[in-house]
This record gives sequence, C-alpha cells and structure tokens, in this order.
Amino acid sequence: MSLLPQEFTSYTRQLMGDERFERYLKAFEEETPVSIRLNPLKSQGLRVIGGEQVPWCPEGYYLPRRPNFTADPLLHAGCYYVQEAASMFVSHVLSSLITSQIPLPSLNREGPGEGFGLLVLDLCAAPGGKSTAAIAALPQGSTLYANEPIRSRASILLENITKWGYPNCTVTNNYPRDYRASKLSFDIILCDVPCSGEGMFRRDAATIREWSLQNVERCQQLQRQIVSDAWACLNDGGLLVYSTCTFNTRENEENIRWMLNEFDDAQVLPVDTKPEWNITGSLLPGFDYPVYRFIPGITRGEGLFICAVRKIKRTTRPRPTPGPSLLREGRKISKSAQEHLHILLPSLNREGPGVGLVGCSLSYPQAIAYLRGESLTLPPDTPRGIVEVSFMGHPLGLAKNIGTRANNLYPKEWRIKTTHTPTDYEAILEHT
Repeated sequence: MSLLPQEFTSYTRQLMGDERFERYLKAFEEETPVSIRLNPLKSQGLRVIGGEQVPWCPEGYYLPRRPNFTADPLLHAGCYYVQEAASMFVSHVLSSLITSQIPLPSLNREGPGEGFGLLVLDLCAAPGGKSTAAIAALPQGSTLYANEPIRSRASILLENITKWGYPNCTVTNNYPRDYRASKLSFDIILCDVPCSGEGMFRRDAATIREWSLQNVERCQQLQRQIVSDAWACLNDGGLLVYSTCTFNTRENEENIRWMLNEFDDAQVLPVDTKPEWNITGSLLPGFDYPVYRFIPGITRGEGLFICAVRKIKRTTRPRPTPGPSLLREGRKISKSAQEHLHILLPSLNREGPGVGLVGCSLSYPQAIAYLRGESLTLPPDTPRGIVEVSFMGHPLGLAKNIGTRANNLYPKEWRIKTTHTPTDYEAILEHT
C-alpha cells in the first residue's frame, strides 16, 4: 500500500469513525475484487464460470481471480464489461426508481423507438461502464446520449458503446455547457462527475500521489458547474443521478445540500437497499437525506457515492429530436443541437448495409490474429466479399474475403498489440 496522505488520513478517520476507518485500511491488505457485468443483449445462453452474483446487479458477477481479459475474444465481442462492483449500483438505482415512484414524463408519451422510451444523458460517460449499465434498466425504445469532454477518452467510450450493441445511442465529445446551449432536455441525466478519486486509492496508486485538499476544493467547484449545466437540461419530473468515486463530504453530501439550496425544485429520493449490502449512509452531521456510500472493507467493491435527485416541477418542455444511432446512421439530430454537439460515429468499415452478411466462425488463434489486425485465410467455401467473423457464435467484426486471403476490416484503433496463444485463454463464459 502506498503511504496515504496525512491530511487525507486525519480527515477521513474523523469522517468515518475509528471502526469504519480501520476496516477501510485493512482492505488494502486484501485482494481487490474482480467483477464483470454481462451484456443482456448478447449473453443469452452464456453463464459465468465460477462467478458469484453481485447482490445489487443481476448481470454482475465477482470472479474468483483476475484473468487476462485482453486474451478473451468475448470481451471484444461485447458479451461482457469489466467493471468494479460498486459502480454497477447505478443500474439498481435506475431500475428501482423508474419502476416505482417516479412518473417520468416520457413514459406517458411515445418515445423515439417502438413503444415508449426515455431520453437519457450520461454527461461524463467514459469509459462507458455506467452508460452500459444504465441500458439494462431503461424501458424499450429509450435513447441514450453518452458524452465525454476529453477526446481521447471519448474514443474509448465510442469503442465500448459500439461493441455493447445498443442501437438507440449517440456518442458525443462535448462539454456540459454545450449540452446546455443545445437546448436538448432529458428525462434522466447521469452525472458521474470528475472527483479527487479517494475511492480508487486501493486500486490505483496514482490517485494517491495526485490527491490534495486543494484538488478536493477544485473538484467541488467543477462538480457544481457540471450539475448546474445538467439541471438546465433536465425535464421537469426527471431524475439526476449524482455520483463520485470519492469519500469526503465536500464533493458528496455538501454538493447535494448545495443542490437543494440552489434549485428550489430539487428533491432527494430514497432507493431500496438491503442491510446485508453494507452500504453506508450520510456522514455529514445534520444531513440526513438518503445517500449511498460504498467503502472498501465494508462493501465488496471500490469507493462510490451516489444520490438520486428529482426535478419536481411539472411543465411542458420540448423533447429533443433523436440523434444518429451508433449502428444506423440515417437519423438526424435537431438543428439547434447540431450547432453545439460534436457527434462521434464508429469506425466499422462497413462497405454495405450490414444486412444478411455471411458469417464465418474463427478458432481462438484466428480470433486473436483478427483482433491484432492480421489478414486471415478463411475456409475455401467462404463467399467472396464482406463477411462477418465470429468467435463462439458472437460477431467480432468484418473482413473482406478475396479468395487467397481475407483482408482485415477491424478498426485500427481497436486492435490489440499483444500476442496470445490458446494456453493464455482462460474461459470466463461458457454456453449453458
């Protein structure tokens, strides 16, 4: 364990109390939990080998050890997402509140897809864990905008969202203020805001070196700016889910209290939980609103703070025109939004519409060669032209078969750089 900053230790011990803080310190001596979340769109007929279900997420599983994820083609096929367990709690928050006490406005009128749907914005979405977790909780026909201000991180977000395969999704590379200027409004906004990262100390020593009280204060001010922009984009009756991966009250409870004082239409909502999940509530004296804090050593995961806030006033506001789908490009975004939002589209290198493609199953060595960007030799009876290559029945991408070889059409920016052999492959999923 890297030496924790003295200022952090003093403050956090006082915040948590001696008993909680000692349990937190002991967690540094234990193995960090490894967990994945299955993709409901692609994992039918698959089960996790030796996995133990995450209590608050039906799709989440703890693994007995950390395998070489890069060596698993099913990860690249989007069959599952590697995510620490506490962060999966966002899907429980959404599924609990959407189906219970929130009369979200879009549930009462036709959405952008078939049937009814919600308009959802993940404002600080990279690398995509909470966006993909949210998808499982959304009603059919919902549309998700996944945004990341930093270009390099937005590219990673685009890759992960594309592989996940949810059609009604738009990835953008913008600042929160750009969304405010676009005049788009949403039923649900996720604000997993940049923070001081105290909850990641156990997993990432770099966050310890970067921590300071000055950075905590800077983060608090940035978080309030982001929330102000998000609140302006939230439909009346809608839901804002605020989260950080830090412990201190400045970036957590004090920001929620600020929201309640700043916005006269803000209401904190409770989320159903179970005592055995060992989630900690408010640690700010005199602040008794329902908030949810995950502390390593007490809950099985890394650090997380989350709170659900509803915008209680009900007035009529315009809905946004859906943006272009990741997998179906012909849809248009509204003119006002087009002037402000930078829409990202995937590099799938499709030369045709992608309908009715011939599929070709790859062996493990072939799948790794494909993910590295190498050309392939396909069976002689494979038709020439664009074919879809797969592993264990799950598509990885496209290749152009010219007879003597098949040219690799896997996006260059997604290609893996290491070489793996069948002995490196530790199966995580198996067919039931």
